[in-house]
Amino acid sequence: MPESTTIENRLRASLQAAAERQTELETQMSQPDVASDRLKMQRLGREYSRISVLVRLRDEFDAVLEEIADAQTILAEETDDEMLEMARDITRDQQARHDELIDEIQIALIPRDETDDADAVLEIRAGTGGDEAGLFANELYRMYQRFAELHGWKTSVLSLNDTGIGGLKEVVFEIEGEGAYPRLKHESGTHRVQRVPQTESQGRIHTSAATVAVLPKAEDIDVHIDDKDLKIDIFHAGGHGGQNVNKVATAVRITHEPSGIVAQCQNERSQLQNKMQAMDILRARLWDMELRRRASEQAANRKAQVGSGDRSEKIRTYNFPQSRVTDHRINLTSHNLPKILDGEIDEFVDALQQVEQTRKIQAASAT
Repeated sequence: MPESTTIENRLRASLQAAAERQTELETQMSQPDVASDRLKMQRLGREYSRISVLVRLRDEFDAVLEEIADAQTILAEETDDEMLEMARDITRDQQARHDELIDEIQIALIPRDETDDADAVLEIRAGTGGDEAGLFANELYRMYQRFAELHGWKTSVLSLNDTGIGGLKEVVFEIEGEGAYPRLKHESGTHRVQRVPQTESQGRIHTSAATVAVLPKAEDIDVHIDDKDLKIDIFHAGGHGGQNVNKVATAVRITHEPSGIVAQCQNERSQLQNKMQAMDILRARLWDMELRRRASEQAANRKAQVGSGDRSEKIRTYNFPQSRVTDHRINLTSHNLPKILDGEIDEFVDALQQVEQTRKIQAASAT
């Protein structure tokens, strides 16, 4: 049997299974006990939405195959030149759509990660390079803010520690919007900048760095945290300016003792708000740690991963003298650095997602 036929049969079997699952979901979602459970309905609704895409692709695929079969019948039986020409046109057009659908179905059938519907929590920290690293960390922060804005996503700061001279020591912020985490997850790693600092009298190019970690925002249903495992410290917020900064103890530091993970927040005036935001950070870090543990046990996931996803991996260089940005994992270079820093990073985001999709399709085909 030709390989193309084997692939097509496998895809059709998967699409039929999706249609059967859609019927099961409709039955489940109509049950009163399920309909009254908001979280369960939310999960089933997300799955139903994904399954509906596969069912639509199946219906279109069947229609294309039927069109091709009808055209082939005309070619085999007709003698009229006009009819034969029409049948050849239909065959050509529908075969092209058939090939496109194969690609679309393979992508749609890629096993989904638990985090595909998650919002993103980004942590940006100044690395090596002194004040210049802090300034660059702030530029990266603005870049991701602009990226979110261009996509109609909402951003909110969870924790921020600045240098007082326009730079950042660390910022933790949330990006809320459809596709936020899966589109941004490959941004994790070390970002390097090469430029001449304003303070450099000799005009020498200076290299500094900032690290980015992109975490999936966890919900209560994703991560359970036992209160007895938490150590909570309340302290006076510190910062630059503002008469009330140190007057009231509102800053919160939460330590998850079993893992040693610490999260703190001091942005808000309310101790309760700071605690809620610190818990969001802690929950995201714990979920990320668990997901990484699972991924390390699954060879297929490691093969599909683009880069290590670790803070220490040098993933991208921003070269100001040459207005060049290079992603070292996929050897992709842009020569429009101002555009990139203004949030137009889709070229990199899309390319990284495409590499991951290709690797996942290859991994699925090999099993």
